[in-house]
Amino acid sequence: MQILNLENISKSYGIQPLFQDVSLSITSQDKIALIGNNGSGKSTLATIIAGAEEASNGIVNTGDVRIHYLPQNPEIDPDSTVLREVFRGNGPGLQALYAHHGLSLQLEADPGNTRLNQELAQSNLQLDSLGAWELESSAKSTLTRLGVTDFQQSTASLSGGEGKRIALARALITDCDLLILDEPTNHLGTQAILWLEDYLQKRTGALLLITHDRWLLSRIANRILEVDRGEFLDCQGGYQKYLELKEERAQREQAVARKHRAALKRELTWMLQGAQGRSTKEKARKKMFRELNRQTFTPQQGRVELDIPAQRLGKKIIELEEVSKSFGHRSLISNFSYTLLPRDRIGIVGPNGSGKSTLLDIFAGLSQPDKGTVERGETVKIGYYRQKSQELEEDLRVIQYIQGIRLSVETASGETISAAKMLERFLFEGPDQWTYIRDLSGGERRRLYLLGILMEEPNILFLDEPTNDLDIETLTVLEDYLADFPGAVMAVSHDRWFLDKTMDHLFCLDGQGNVTPFTGSFSEYLAETQSPPGEAKLEKKDSRIPREKTKLSYKEQREYKGLEEGIDALQQELDRLQQEQAQAGADYVRLNQLHEQALELEEELEVKMERWLELQELKELLESQGDS
Repeated sequence: MQILNLENISKSYGIQPLFQDVSLSITSQDKIALIGNNGSGKSTLATIIAGAEEASNGIVNTGDVRIHYLPQNPEIDPDSTVLREVFRGNGPGLQALYAHHGLSLQLEADPGNTRLNQELAQSNLQLDSLGAWELESSAKSTLTRLGVTDFQQSTASLSGGEGKRIALARALITDCDLLILDEPTNHLGTQAILWLEDYLQKRTGALLLITHDRWLLSRIANRILEVDRGEFLDCQGGYQKYLELKEERAQREQAVARKHRAALKRELTWMLQGAQGRSTKEKARKKMFRELNRQTFTPQQGRVELDIPAQRLGKKIIELEEVSKSFGHRSLISNFSYTLLPRDRIGIVGPNGSGKSTLLDIFAGLSQPDKGTVERGETVKIGYYRQKSQELEEDLRVIQYIQGIRLSVETASGETISAAKMLERFLFEGPDQWTYIRDLSGGERRRLYLLGILMEEPNILFLDEPTNDLDIETLTVLEDYLADFPGAVMAVSHDRWFLDKTMDHLFCLDGQGNVTPFTGSFSEYLAETQSPPGEAKLEKKDSRIPREKTKLSYKEQREYKGLEEGIDALQQELDRLQQEQAQAGADYVRLNQLHEQALELEEELEVKMERWLELQELKELLESQGDS
């Protein structure tokens, strides 16, 4: 069933159109991946569909369709808590829960307030009538799956990544006809991404997904929309079908262009030779030449080209010997030794906060270990692509930034290429090169940042989350470049597609100090260390559940409620211990005691959370069976 229709939509900023005359319909069965180069207008098109921005021309017919839009950088209310912020959305259940948790916060500050107590009692009755307590359980389950477990944490203390996860949880629990997600896997760990893939596969209703995560879109999308330099491609089918269609189109365009060049060459040869005594025929041939010469073709999709050499790398590269690193009382890396080899391709994986970037910083010399030694060879020249482009000066123009690194570069094929030509190869053409960096999109900045690093001709590449903001085209060419890169490459990433294609072994961090080497691809590692998300547990539960059972038993309901109360109490106790640690100063005996207590509580909390998730999954499964 069609739920939304766009007719001849155009959008311009100034004179240059971002895209024009885009027409499409979205049905309730569509799971759409919206792709294209950075700066091509994907997010803008999504905001127009969501009603958050107006098109320059055209008509958007949405009727009474309920749309929820998760932007790439959502705004978070700083004066709230994690759980309350999840409910800051549309729908009676969400709004009632948001008001309820607001009253709870006021009562914490003024527990004797009679009016607030009465309002809270009325709120409880309203939530009962709406059945909203189930929505609260779903919110907690979703937050936990996304790696957020402290539900009462103040939103003022959240990082940008934590805020994105909370906004994503809100999007996933919101009842809507069309869900629009802009780069939802940014800032997610591997387990959260696997869970999200599974969730979106099973979700009913229309989905519009902007992502550079090719594994995610290949699993989820049944339709691909591509925006590129004003052109618009609508491909019914998954990512493989899209790639096949693009290849066929490219071959057709190349064949037509070859025929045109051949005809033009023949006519040019004839023109140079002349045709004395055949004036009538000569005029016709000259006319044909002029027409061929004026004929133009639709330019091929902008393509990033990488042909940059690396400086020579000596035998000694980087050696880590018994390296350890801690933050406070938390050990991230413990007694780790490794000698980096010239052709190493190492992916660094692990949960968020487990020390992946820290390990990369130690290899790069940007962070010193607490103990152990790090030695580097004299010929080592590191190119470090970091998560934040701190080196980019916003008041510089694009061309000034690149010329400040190098005026020209000699490619691997021996050709000398100017900075301006290199920018063209990275899709910064003509007037774009004189754009101020502050006016670039986030993805365009990352592409420029990558070019600057490669123009330094490093012989070792360190990449920290390269797939977060680079578009698919740039990622594909970067992957091909890495295949021929003569030096060592290490990459921190959660992107399974990128890791499988470029890395041949892994460093697996667990956040407790252990760094475990694994030889093989990331997919092989996941297959050996876990079952597909949800499958094994649900199968085990299904075998134990009588067919007529449609809800938790009385004992399970009591356990479920007790676990929620126990988890809250443990979290409060952990918060208290953290405050005591902050006040302990240099009393290392007391700090050690508090650290040991915190470790025990964290272990107990993990056990309770795991059991709570099992019961939550069982509860949802039974309810779905009862509805069917």
